[in-house]
Amino acid sequence: MKDATRDAEFTDFMRSASASLGRTAWLLCGDAHAAADLVQAALVKTYVAWPRVRPAEALAYARRALVNESIDRWRRRRPEVPVGADFDRPLPDEPTSRIDDRDRIARLLATLPSRQRTVVVLRYYDDLSERAVAEHLGISVGAVKSAASRALASLRGRSEPLAPDDEPLAREGGFR
Repeated sequence: MKDATRDAEFTDFMRSASASLGRTAWLLCGDAHAAADLVQAALVKTYVAWPRVRPAEALAYARRALVNESIDRWRRRRPEVPVGADFDRPLPDEPTSRIDDRDRIARLLATLPSRQRTVVVLRYYDDLSERAVAEHLGISVGAVKSAASRALASLRGRSEPLAPDDEPLAREGGFR
């Protein structure tokens, strides 16, 4: 009976966390299929550890497993990510402008080294504090600040500035 309760609890958690983990995974790797694989691997690791995971920290545990899996895959493969040099800005009244912005941001994120991309995604997309990002990655808060600073400087150098009201990472709803 205990296994049935455990499975039911994990199933509920999985239903509620899968979308968030999927978006984070996609931003980390830039590929829908690889993101699905990352989420599945993170959920498997979370399920195995489920008896030790505190319910309030289950999402943080799964996110940490996701990030670790992403880093492990990147270390094994070190793929090159082709990114176009042009990032044309669509007209603000175009219906596809939000989608284009999301695509542009994902392409820009793909140009960052893995650590910097992970810090930016966790810090600004998942809205974690510097301390929480440091704990997730097992690095110091100073290393998080440094990686975020370098990443943002790199992103600023690759893109024209966005209008304040068109800031994609600050938009309500994020990258749905």
